[in-house]
Amino acid sequence: MSPEMSRLSNAFSNARAEGRTALVCYAMGGDGDTAKLLRAIDDAGADVIELGLPFSDPIADGPTLQAAATRALKSGMTFKLLFAEAGSLKLRAPLVSMGYMNQVESMGVSVFAAAAARAGLAGVIVPDLPLEEAQPVREALAAVGIDLVPLVAPTTSPERAARIAATARGFLYYVSVTGVTGARTALPEDLAARLRDLRALSAAPVAVGFGISSPEQAAALKGHADGIVVGSAIVALHHAEGAAAVAALVRSLRAAL
Repeated sequence: MSPEMSRLSNAFSNARAEGRTALVCYAMGGDGDTAKLLRAIDDAGADVIELGLPFSDPIADGPTLQAAATRALKSGMTFKLLFAEAGSLKLRAPLVSMGYMNQVESMGVSVFAAAAARAGLAGVIVPDLPLEEAQPVREALAAVGIDLVPLVAPTTSPERAARIAATARGFLYYVSVTGVTGARTALPEDLAARLRDLRALSAAPVAVGFGISSPEQAAALKGHADGIVVGSAIVALHHAEGAAAVAALVRSLRAAL
């Protein structure tokens, strides 16, 4: 599926047509009332919603998301139940799952792809899936109209980044810092330059995440990326104050963009 035909890339294109940088908002599935939270994020204006699939060993997740995944698993949530719940929602923003290869392999790639399609997913992010092993997953998802969203890290060489960018569908996810997810008070000084270089390589939109937590940080990145991803700040706020507080944050982030 070409970027022009993708539900995800269209979401970025629509934001760009409105003079905005797209807003991608992450929620941990099963950590509280998922349906209420996703609807609140959707109504508040997120362009794309990233749905975390709770997992016992989330190697890319920082303490906030790990704690949320633990709460979700203790509540009895599984990604199969979560897919069923997601399939019942009628959201405006396209939905992207973020989970791990163990979860894909436990179902089988083709079964996972079919379940993701029934859930209405527009994209799938698998942070522990290396480029060299991604083709079977990419092809299975593409066959049901779903984008496999690859990631590029600060430690990725330019040559490898170009190879990853060539496979990107929907969008290309740039991890702004080395390490795991989590809100940070400051972003890397060379982030704008790195984003400029990556956007020059990629036909798909480039979104940046890991560490972005405030409207001020979002505003500083406006125009430097096609989209920003906010996750840990949303998860922490939802756990502390609920969906209404998250909606207010999402509205402020969108206004900043």
